[in-house]
Amino acid sequence: MWNYSAFKFKFEIDKNLIEKFKKYATIGGIIFILLGLAGIFFPVIMTFSTLIFVSYLLLVAGLSSAWLTWVNHRTDWLGWLKSIILIGVALYMIFYPLGGVATLGLLFSFYFFMDSFGSVALAGSSEDTTTKWLWIANAITSFLLAFIFIIKWPFSSLWLVGLFVGISLFFDGIALLSGVYAIKKEENDTKE
Repeated sequence: MWNYSAFKFKFEIDKNLIEKFKKYATIGGIIFILLGLAGIFFPVIMTFSTLIFVSYLLLVAGLSSAWLTWVNHRTDWLGWLKSIILIGVALYMIFYPLGGVATLGLLFSFYFFMDSFGSVALAGSSEDTTTKWLWIANAITSFLLAFIFIIKWPFSSLWLVGLFVGISLFFDGIALLSGVYAIKKEENDTKE
């Protein structure tokens, strides 16, 4: 997918940018790990937290789309259709949370499949063996989560959504921290 690793360009990129990346990737990795552990130990709470977040995100997106359609092109029926669908799905998920959980569960299974393919691509572009294997482990984990979810759907969506989101966040956090470690290792190797 990519011909060059990000590490080959580290001296062509501003050093300040690399330091900011290391700082924020470390913070993000720790937050992902903590959220992942919360989802693993309290899956139902994570499920409803995710449902609330996604529902209101869809509602804001639908209202924003409606406003932009109103301001820019009031006769654009596709713009209105998009707004109505976004708002309708958001309201359905807010007012019928169990149906919303089942719907969200199906969407997350698709997300886990796509996360798996993305992690394989990142593993292919990584030159560091440790980072490569962590991205591959992340890809396998996401693929297994998606497969298990499809088999169990919709009956166990209430706890599977939170559990699987927690597991995925946990491994994403570890992968982020390993990327920071690889950058630090590469910097130390070039200083010697």
